[in-house]
Amino acid sequence: MTDVVMNDAERDALISIVVRGMARGEVTPEQQALADASLLLVKGPIIMPLPAGTALVGEMLCLAPDAPQRERVTSTFHRFLPVNRQLRDLCTAWQCRPDGSVNDHSDAGYDAEIRDRLDDIDESVAPLLKRFAEDIPRMSAYRERLTSALANLDEGDNAWFASPLIDSYHTVWMHLHQELLLTIGMSRADDEALEEQLVSGSNG
Repeated sequence: MTDVVMNDAERDALISIVVRGMARGEVTPEQQALADASLLLVKGPIIMPLPAGTALVGEMLCLAPDAPQRERVTSTFHRFLPVNRQLRDLCTAWQCRPDGSVNDHSDAGYDAEIRDRLDDIDESVAPLLKRFAEDIPRMSAYRERLTSALANLDEGDNAWFASPLIDSYHTVWMHLHQELLLTIGMSRADDEALEEQLVSGSNG
């Protein structure tokens, strides 16, 4: 797979689709070129990565075992996972109230409490994002994207918390998480097991 020739725009387009999982909209020239190379699947307005595209992005992003930044990125990732669990739990609280009923957002006090907790999580992840960006410059974009989602949420549109249809806070966070997994070459199953281990250890 490493002999595939792409320009920078095509490379960025492929990474974006693989990290996102899919995209919807008008196909760009870069995406069409990647589809012609059997790296993406275009089906109407839907663009999805093909296995060859996913594998190629894995090769491009995964840090070599002897890469000087690998140990630092992995160490920071271990600090990231407990914060990731906090966000997952907070998204559940945003969607469902403690009694199990759906949060219809009619209780401004409840939503405000959740919003305050989101600020705490954002403050916790900020130094980790800075560390990631120092070793992987392309990841600096996640800080701006998360900040933008918070600003839109504060404008009163609740969709910017966790809607999968836009670059909501949770959606951008998931993209960040996926790119980190590709960077260190970790499977989702191993990731979930490690998160549970780290969270259990911190609570023990």
